[in-house]
Amino acid sequence: MQVEGAGLNDTIHIVGGGLAGSEAAWQAARAGARVVLHEMRPVRGTEAHRTDGLAELVCSNSLRSDDALNNAVGLLHEEMRRAGSLILAAADAHKLPAGGALAVDRHGFSAAVTKALAEHPNVEIRREEIAALPSDWKSAIIATGPLTAPALAEFIRILTDEEALSFFDAIAPVVHRESIDMNVAWMQSRYDKIGPGGDGADYVNCPLDEEQYRAFVESLLAGEKTDFKEWETSTPYFEGCLPVEVMAARGVDTLRYGPMKPVGLSDTRTGARPYAVVQLRQDNALGTLWNMVGFQTKLKHGEQVRIFRTIPGLENASFARLGGLHRNTFINAPRLLDARLRLKARPALRFAGQITGVEGYVESAAIGLLAGRFAAAEARGEMCQAPPPTTALGALLAHITGGADAETFQPMNVNFGLFPDLPPPEKIRGRDRKKALSHRALADLEKWLGRKAAAE
Repeated sequence: MQVEGAGLNDTIHIVGGGLAGSEAAWQAARAGARVVLHEMRPVRGTEAHRTDGLAELVCSNSLRSDDALNNAVGLLHEEMRRAGSLILAAADAHKLPAGGALAVDRHGFSAAVTKALAEHPNVEIRREEIAALPSDWKSAIIATGPLTAPALAEFIRILTDEEALSFFDAIAPVVHRESIDMNVAWMQSRYDKIGPGGDGADYVNCPLDEEQYRAFVESLLAGEKTDFKEWETSTPYFEGCLPVEVMAARGVDTLRYGPMKPVGLSDTRTGARPYAVVQLRQDNALGTLWNMVGFQTKLKHGEQVRIFRTIPGLENASFARLGGLHRNTFINAPRLLDARLRLKARPALRFAGQITGVEGYVESAAIGLLAGRFAAAEARGEMCQAPPPTTALGALLAHITGGADAETFQPMNVNFGLFPDLPPPEKIRGRDRKKALSHRALADLEKWLGRKAAAE
């Protein structure tokens, strides 16, 4: 159900100007609500942010697959577009060639989100740190993401009466394009896949033979790593964003079947398939910066330069940004939140984004989209129905607000395993099943939005 119109009474306070907070602010404001968006940068910085722009991408510049019929995150992209997402509009306006993925110029993307919210008449942006929520806020959304400031994190811990769960998230290095040796590397997308704005040659590929690969793995294992503080030693990694050296420690071939897999690639000059490959993806619109795909790391900076320059084609690499590691905090959403993302113990407060236990840029923004709609409807004295669980939005929401086991809850990316199965006698499998789930999702989304389903 789409909420529109003016006349909403209570101001909605949103804490955090990342993807989730920005999307929540946009959705609430376009529904007619008055919004105050509180962002602590530049008053207080973080270990990972480099600018004071809203929706800054601190890790990869990819929003992952944009295939709406064969990939759950691509389906989520399409649902968000249809729901008027600011994050997807900015991403589409600043996309870069990346095969079938939706990668963006991170600076142009952030600037577009910041400009849109700064110019919206219903939005006020306040640059200040919020250490605790004032008791007179009648409607609030906490969307502070993986880098919640310590004071607010402690406020949340006390409010929820339990220890916050947390894990480490790692950042991949970015390389200056001119420093890559293209006499060694070549341009090719996996399986020559052509995505929006691409030509089937969207990635730089640096090949390794077996000897080079094994020496590289040994270097990763022996390299000096970032030391953890005492209170961080029990914090686990998120499986979907493991540091490259942690993957290497799981077995000598782990990387070759992960981010360094050579399938779908062959040197366009020789036709030879490498034993392993390091891929780099365009990181800005000028094409001057490229990030090392899947190479998030906790290696110390000096070690990163030394080890990554052993990769063929990167011997003289100049790094615009080296990798890093930061602690990510999230609440036990299935235990603490209701189906409208409200804190059960304090219904005037909602949570959105990664702090709810979703993982990924798109998933974070999606939960922000829902939180903004729910808050705006409630301020109007109405009830915004949750999207059906047959949609990507609804499946993700259902997972974090009751579908997951609270005792074993861990961060989750959107995936087709979260969707209700097709009704009998449907026995569709593989790609056909994904397509069928996607068609059903988009049709059900249109009903939720109050529109007649579009022809697919």
